[in-house]
Amino acid sequence: MKDSTVSRWLAVLMLMALNAWAEDEARINRGNDPFMHISSAVAHCAAPRGPFETQQEWLGEAHYCIERGNSCWIAGRCRLSNSYDYDKEIAESVTRRLNSLNASMQWREKTSLWLTLQRRFIYIDGCVTRDFDRAHFVSALSETVDVERVIDRMTVQP
Repeated sequence: MKDSTVSRWLAVLMLMALNAWAEDEARINRGNDPFMHISSAVAHCAAPRGPFETQQEWLGEAHYCIERGNSCWIAGRCRLSNSYDYDKEIAESVTRRLNSLNASMQWREKTSLWLTLQRRFIYIDGCVTRDFDRAHFVSALSETVDVERVIDRMTVQP
């Protein structure tokens, strides 16, 4: 083989290795968890990381996720065999509930929020104004069918 051919092959192999490393290090939604940006009225509210993780983080959590997902069904609390299977249905229900809630609460005008849905939990991240009724909002979302828990991680912005 000529030196130039060997150099080309080495360059190709290095690029392939670099691409594989970059893909492993990329933060992506590996579990396809619903992640929704639902409002943006509060300025300068930083977006949360959401369900985006590296390959290493994903693999490190795999056993725990499988255990959490199946424990609901094993305990007889779920109709589906994995609690993560509910998330897409819940996302659709939450979208309808949010639309109806806006008429009574005007939550869109007082918040910059993101929702992450994982194994029947709704995580609420973002910023709200001081006069926003967080307790009522969380309570209303918790009434969504199949939701087990709502985790409030909102912060108040002046």
